[in-house]
Amino acid sequence: MPDTPVRTDTPPEQLRVVRRDASVSDFDASKISVALTKAFVNTEGAAGGASRVRELVEDLTGQVIAALRRFPVPAVHVEQIQDQVELSLMRGGHHKVARSYVLYREEHARAREAAAPAAAEATLHVTDRGGSRVPLDWDRVETVVGEAVTGVDDVSAGPVLAEVRRTLYDGIAATELAQAQEMAARTLVEREPNYSLVAARLLLDRLRGETLTYLADTPRALGHAGMREEYPAYFRAYLRRAVELELVDPELERFDLDRMSAAIRADRDLDFGFLGLQTLYDRYFLHHHTTRFELPQAFFMRVAMGLAVREIDREARAIEFYELLSSFDFMASTPTLFNSGTTRPQLSSCFLTTVDDDLDSIFQAYKNNALLAKYSGGLGNDWTPVRGLGAHIKGTNGESQGVVPFLKIASDTAVAVNQGGKRKGAAAAYLETWHVDIEEFLDLRKNTGDDRRRTHDMNTANWVPDEFLRRVEADAHWTLFSPDEVPDLHDLYGTAFARRYREYEAAAERGGIRVSKRVRAVELWRRMLTMLFETGHPWITFKDPCNVRSPQQHVGVVHSSNLCTEITLNTSAGDEVAVCNLGSVNMLRHVTADGLDTEKLRRTVTTAVRMLDNVIDINFYTIPDARRSNLRHRPIGLGLMGFQDALFAQGIPLASDAAVEFADRSMEHLSYHAIAASNGLAVERGRYASFDGSLWSQGVLPIDSLALLDAARAGDGLDVDRSTTLDWDGLRSRVRETGMRNSNVMAIAPTATISNICGVGQSIEPQFRNLFVKSNMSGDFTVVNPHLVASLKDRGLWDEVMVADLKYFDGSLAEIDRVPADLKALYATAFEIEPHWLVDAASRRQKWIDQAQSLNLYLAAPSGRKLDELYRLAWHKGLKTTYYLRAQSATHVEKSTLRGTDGKLRGVTAAPGTATATTSADAPSTVTAVPVPPTPPSALGDTPFAAPLTCRIEDPECEACQ
Repeated sequence: MPDTPVRTDTPPEQLRVVRRDASVSDFDASKISVALTKAFVNTEGAAGGASRVRELVEDLTGQVIAALRRFPVPAVHVEQIQDQVELSLMRGGHHKVARSYVLYREEHARAREAAAPAAAEATLHVTDRGGSRVPLDWDRVETVVGEAVTGVDDVSAGPVLAEVRRTLYDGIAATELAQAQEMAARTLVEREPNYSLVAARLLLDRLRGETLTYLADTPRALGHAGMREEYPAYFRAYLRRAVELELVDPELERFDLDRMSAAIRADRDLDFGFLGLQTLYDRYFLHHHTTRFELPQAFFMRVAMGLAVREIDREARAIEFYELLSSFDFMASTPTLFNSGTTRPQLSSCFLTTVDDDLDSIFQAYKNNALLAKYSGGLGNDWTPVRGLGAHIKGTNGESQGVVPFLKIASDTAVAVNQGGKRKGAAAAYLETWHVDIEEFLDLRKNTGDDRRRTHDMNTANWVPDEFLRRVEADAHWTLFSPDEVPDLHDLYGTAFARRYREYEAAAERGGIRVSKRVRAVELWRRMLTMLFETGHPWITFKDPCNVRSPQQHVGVVHSSNLCTEITLNTSAGDEVAVCNLGSVNMLRHVTADGLDTEKLRRTVTTAVRMLDNVIDINFYTIPDARRSNLRHRPIGLGLMGFQDALFAQGIPLASDAAVEFADRSMEHLSYHAIAASNGLAVERGRYASFDGSLWSQGVLPIDSLALLDAARAGDGLDVDRSTTLDWDGLRSRVRETGMRNSNVMAIAPTATISNICGVGQSIEPQFRNLFVKSNMSGDFTVVNPHLVASLKDRGLWDEVMVADLKYFDGSLAEIDRVPADLKALYATAFEIEPHWLVDAASRRQKWIDQAQSLNLYLAAPSGRKLDELYRLAWHKGLKTTYYLRAQSATHVEKSTLRGTDGKLRGVTAAPGTATATTSADAPSTVTAVPVPPTPPSALGDTPFAAPLTCRIEDPECEACQ
């Protein structure tokens, strides 16, 4: 597949501005600066100080320019520029200035409307693909927009057409005209979410024209009704061209294409929101020299056929898979969607490796990372075996520089191999807490210090044994070792690890170990949490629950998780590279107002498990270790998304016992049917090769393995609900007797991109805000919670004032007096929910899952004590892993902007009374957490932390947002 950028950034000097009279002029950034300066002076007077205003205006102007560069057309309307100015003010927390700016715009808009009518579009021309100027066909524009609004509630063509008129100029390119219609609908989303559907249909019209013109080699345009009739013929022509271009496996042409094309549901092309379809357009659809020729239903059918290619009745199975994908009931992971049915079907999501303590292994790890990342794999590397700083090197009689310099190279490798421009390459490095380099490891993502010992682009994670947490709670000491002197600690866990670790400590005290360091456990824990808060890394993951509850402990050890902390599979240097194949059930599609649709969930899960199992045999493996491991153990990871959407549909607030109970019961049903489906495949296709000796073979299901963890903690330190409602005895017996097709079956991934495709919230995440702008590699998108809008409409509360209030209060309902208390509770945003509710719900899910879940945690006003309590709660509740810590300060009153060493602007919010250290723009900058008092020993103090330098949740360059 040819490489293509997903978005072209337009340099500011090449931007063109469409004025209100339809004339075009060069972009002038100074006009933005002047407008912002006037807004601040008019609102705040001289109170802020000239230097402060200059700094704010400079930063805000930069943000506006950066946003404009992501626009899909080189000419932007002056109103769109003003929209971005308003948005930058709101994002910066300058709400009074923004409100004044909005009122000023509205006042002048009314004056212009009264003074002069819009320019007549008949005088305008369009530049076609060949460069010829032709009169603007306004009737065609009205027809396309009229079709886009047909059947969509609470929208109309008039506002879209009015917005289009504002952006027209003489000589506008045909592609720009099509994009202008989409942009026009997008501007209306904040006041009516259904305009997202309209924008998607306008994009679909452009895509149809692009596709049909490419396949016919002559300009063609069809409306949706015409395309419905054309789809079967188009599908054949599309498949033929894709095979000719060597993009698609020729085997797909040998399907019964009459049967396949007859199964296509063309009307499902209309089910996308704009964010979902734009994401597919930019990153998923097949293209030739940047021209897309794959329509949505052809895309889903291609993926389904690719997954069914080895089935006996492959047409029937492909149609079954297609139904699941195109209905959004289930969605395969991004690598599967990218590559299924292609000539290089690398369909797996995650790869886990262990790096051994020799140069051959280390440099082989770099090569493996590059090959695995090339086709969209996420990487988790276990670096614990590599000897630490100061360890003896026998071959040179010198001392080791430790693991950090090798991590630096691994980080650069991940950046260099960027998956063909589709998404950034990414890797996560894991290190156990007893490694002597752990303190340097904690600092890897800092923006200060020796840059040769920093990895600004690598994700990092702590692999924490239970023994360490026991030492923290007892305020005991902890000893750090170099792994070359304590090699067996790497493979030990639970009571065996604790016993051996104490023996090594005794040996160190006797002087029998060359490299060791004794620290206070709570001090190291404090530093782990402080770095997590300040830099977003390393994440906190727990070694013992991952291993004690692993079904595969008879054939290896789990040494790390993956890039997103949901995969827990065995790895070993030079032998096993763990592979996992992911997909997620859309929970919104499996609930009604009365609760969970258990029968539909059973059907979906049964088919989904079959699809994921097929991935293992079809997959294109880039290294032999991955193939050997995957075919031997056959792990899959079925997860879920749209969890909070399912709660919205039932009227259940996330911060409630009812939500925790729903997490438990819904995961119980998903787990039950996933295990049953794998058991059924074992009967049909045979059990996986390493089944004998596994926990499965002993009749120990994930719910049963809680007892093993409880025993390993000696009945102390595990607080997990163990209630059940289904016939687990019957399933347990069937699994023991007839086996499992897959060694591991469940894992809850972040689903950041595929949930956008399906139009639901990520994974198990709470709603970030009810109204915000999301940025990703496809651009900036206004996101409005449609469930909230529907509820407000039912109460007669949705109007322009509500939109303005939501923007003013950063998408929160808490301060809007006229919103009833029950709606405030139901639609509370992530930072308004006490994080223990997220941990409680995750604990209820974790008891059913044989792997882990990607769990972000949110703290509105972090302090040392809160972080300490939250992460120890996660440990006591039996969680295996956690992911990002999302934090904001106690107040949005004080805001400053720091420029880090990477040159990016970092929005930082400081809590009252905290010390925020800043430096000049030319120097590295950081936010320094306030030192925390040493007592009580198991807590980290009550002092609020300053705001972190973590990636913003809507950061387009953050892998978690892709």
